[in-house]
Amino acid sequence: MQDNRWKILLVEDDVELAELIQDYLSCYEFSVEVVHDGSQAVSRIINDQPDLVILDLMLPGKDGISICKEVRADYSKIIIMLTASSESIDHILGLEIGADEFIHKPVEPRVLLAHVRALIRRQQIPQKIIEPVKTQLGKLEINTSDRLVKVDGIIVDLLNNEYELLLLLFRNIGKIITRDDIFKRLKGIEYDGASRFSDILISQLRNKLSIDGISGNHIKTVRNKGYILVEEF
Repeated sequence: MQDNRWKILLVEDDVELAELIQDYLSCYEFSVEVVHDGSQAVSRIINDQPDLVILDLMLPGKDGISICKEVRADYSKIIIMLTASSESIDHILGLEIGADEFIHKPVEPRVLLAHVRALIRRQQIPQKIIEPVKTQLGKLEINTSDRLVKVDGIIVDLLNNEYELLLLLFRNIGKIITRDDIFKRLKGIEYDGASRFSDILISQLRNKLSIDGISGNHIKTVRNKGYILVEEF
């Protein structure tokens, strides 16, 4: 009998936690295999090509950041990173090398399940057809026909999440975009009140748009509310 369940590879050295996650997700629409040592993860991910990888940050043999960086050229599907670290640099590195989601440990299995399902839904939803549009704000220019972003004529290389965030801000110039707005648009779930995903992504976007020393300043923080793209600053 063919197994049509989504295949997940869980890379987690905490045996008790790994068994808990495996048992819980296996009760739903997932087939879960476990690797406990980071040194074995790269070959398993590339060779097996699971539908989704849940990857712990701190592992024996090889850490999650290194694994994610090493497999990204040969693995284009979903990577969720689990971390007990509160260091922003770990989150920034993870997002920059291609992790789709960061989830803080300890995590309840039902919460992890919700994140997994949301990421799968995002992957399955076909991209909306966007008419070619060229938008400009000062030296910042977006051409949606080829997803090209320029600052002062220089092409800015944005990750997919960064580009989608910039579009969200551009289409709502002068309006406050909350963290919940960003979560709903980019993750398909409600903001949990704890994740720093939005703050980190905003910071990354500002830095990349600031190659002329100016354009990143168009994105303002509205304390306790969210972010806003302004024409004047």
